[in-house]
Amino acid sequence: MELRDIEYFAVVAEHAHLGRAAAALGLSQPALSKSLRRLESALQTKLVKRTPKGVELTLEGSTLLARVSELRVSLQNVAREITEVGEGRVGRLRVGAGLAISEPFLSAAFAAILKNSPRSSLRVTLSDNDLMVPALCNGELDLIINYHPPRLPEGLVFERLFNDRYVITAAANHPLAKKPRVTVADLANERWALSEPALLPQQRLNETFRDHGFAPPKIAFESRSAVLRLRTVVQSGLLDFTSEAVIRQVRHDFPVATLQVRELSMDRPIGVIRRKETYLPPIVKRMLDTLRALAKSHNPEARQSQGRRGANSQT
Repeated sequence: MELRDIEYFAVVAEHAHLGRAAAALGLSQPALSKSLRRLESALQTKLVKRTPKGVELTLEGSTLLARVSELRVSLQNVAREITEVGEGRVGRLRVGAGLAISEPFLSAAFAAILKNSPRSSLRVTLSDNDLMVPALCNGELDLIINYHPPRLPEGLVFERLFNDRYVITAAANHPLAKKPRVTVADLANERWALSEPALLPQQRLNETFRDHGFAPPKIAFESRSAVLRLRTVVQSGLLDFTSEAVIRQVRHDFPVATLQVRELSMDRPIGVIRRKETYLPPIVKRMLDTLRALAKSHNPEARQSQGRRGANSQT
């Protein structure tokens, strides 16, 4: 197979007409037909069938078309790596990271890569899955470190690193912080600082309120930044539904409290989302190995298990 023939085939599939595809490519129709026959010969199958209106893809043609975008991304990766080696850089990694992921964990992983690969560079985008997953599919990111999305698009894989927990948070002097147990009814008249409505935590909050017969939470402040929301919560009397990892990293700076609400404690797996492709640039592999190693020491479940074993050995 020739890559040029595969690209020409993709244009034929887009236009569903040899004449229009040839015009779009700046080729004669006989030259495009010859390219198509050459590709079919290499694959030993028919990729298109003629119709009164143009051409239609066969089942084999549809299968090939589904792989064209993956081939293009793989080729971009190979070309980018070769170019960067020629420029004296080992690799450039483009990472998407969730806004509620522990910054100490992220910074440790990034520092390890930069230290061990001094000619590598990182570009980190802080956002949420609703924006980062499409960027990963389009080849604009190499991997994402974030929560498992509710629906993973075809062609992507998720590797779990550890779990985080979402809980209700308030200022330490909030009246509800003094209660040993807080009910959903206690929360019904409170005002909230929340993230985007389309994201899972707010959907879960809305569903819980609805299931208990209450109107949706009253949103007074909206921001994707978990740290900014917590700072606002502490100074305004609002409530938030956010990550325990973020709470731990800001607790030393300002007083926050976790409310014990049985219905609103949500475990969420944190891991790496990447494209399912046979070729991974070395810098991506190094990042994955680094994250796996750090996750073992960062995993809250592992630390709790070690603490229980230590307590048992002293009794």
